[in-house]
Amino acid sequence: MAGLYIHIPFCKQACHYCDFHFSTSLKKKEPLLLAIQKELELRAEEFTGQKVSSLYFGGGTPSLLETDELLRLIACVKENYLLANTAEITLEANPDDLDRDKIATLASTGINRLSIGIQSFLEEDLRLMNRAHSAAQSHRCLELAKEHFENISIDLIYGIPNQTIENWQQNLNWALQYNLPHISSYALTVEPRTALKAFIDKGLIQEIDEEQVEKHFYLLIDELEKNGYLHYEISNFGKPTYFSKNNTAYWQGKRYIGIGPSAHSYDGYHRSWNVRNNSKYIASLNKGMLPLEREKLSKKDRYNEYVMTGLRTQWGISMAKLKNDFGLAYHDYLLQQSAQHLSEALLYRDGDILRVSKKGKFLADGIASHLFMLNLEK
Repeated sequence: MAGLYIHIPFCKQACHYCDFHFSTSLKKKEPLLLAIQKELELRAEEFTGQKVSSLYFGGGTPSLLETDELLRLIACVKENYLLANTAEITLEANPDDLDRDKIATLASTGINRLSIGIQSFLEEDLRLMNRAHSAAQSHRCLELAKEHFENISIDLIYGIPNQTIENWQQNLNWALQYNLPHISSYALTVEPRTALKAFIDKGLIQEIDEEQVEKHFYLLIDELEKNGYLHYEISNFGKPTYFSKNNTAYWQGKRYIGIGPSAHSYDGYHRSWNVRNNSKYIASLNKGMLPLEREKLSKKDRYNEYVMTGLRTQWGISMAKLKNDFGLAYHDYLLQQSAQHLSEALLYRDGDILRVSKKGKFLADGIASHLFMLNLEK
């Protein structure tokens, strides 16, 4: 099974923390949608004979598209790919786009999963992040969405400046009252060339407090696990059978094609990425040319990716798979590098599987980087 990701690079306004590729102008929406359809057609041969188990509309803000525009893209996928009957079709959406009529029409398109960017139920957090919606719209859209969709995920952000532990607990309480099957939650990060970075540099917003972030992270884990969620990836929690098919494919190293400007693709041995510019993307596809760069991953690159994704997930790192896929030198190197983390109870062995402990979860990416292979030949 393979996955398709379609990047819709439009937003109503720029969130202060966001460094994803998007435009706040819709002037090029139609030519861009035509270019996306062209890329879907040109790349169909990459999935010849393979069923697509996940179709994911990300962004940007895909919920800005009209229903007929989404239907065009879904029809194009069905014409060129083997979309499984049980495929998970996800639309990322913002609360301000989800009124009663929009939700009802979305439910008629074949989309069967909504991923809603709530981020916070507190007005002061939304203002700091420059979100386009209000807290009231968050509550209203979830009430309406549950009338038409069973499979709903929301995004929440923690570690926001001035966000107290009590505020974060309140956010979690509100999220839990909706009994949603999936919650993704991320620490606020300060990316270069964002408004948030500029505000912090100028002293207009206080710097991120890492100790507070860690407290929020462990409160998140405790509250969601207590309410029946499985912590299957560092930032993702799902009820049984409701893990994101799209994201799980990334973490388990399955093939996927990313369509649209800035989208990435992976086939197991190569990674490619599209140009991060709407005009150049459109111009290239108007000429029948794919606007992408491609690199072949070395054995070392693939090992490092397996370590990173494995430690972030409940599936961990299989030592047998590692030895089989990469060889004894990589296997022994991982054992050597992991010894310190095992002694500190940041990692633990569960039979053949190496996993990060609850104590080590907040440090998972740093632990993974220490396990990376840097010196062996490619």
